[in-house]
Amino acid sequence: MNSPKFGLRLASVIFGLMSLGQLWRLVAQPQVLVAGAPMPAWPSAVAFVLLLALCIWLWRLSGKAG
Repeated sequence: MNSPKFGLRLASVIFGLMSLGQLWRLVAQPQVLVAGAPMPAWPSAVAFVLLLALCIWLWRLSGKAG
């Protein structure tokens, strides 16, 4: 359980779940208020792409850490 591979895979799964949450926000379009003002959806699109890139990067890196 102390292997770098396990840590990288776990971080990758967490980033993947976070990216799915951002994708859900883009698809469902719930109204999110920040200090009473509606939050646009475009930051979720940026977050989705960045989190997905981190997920893929860490997963590939974990294959090399074996």
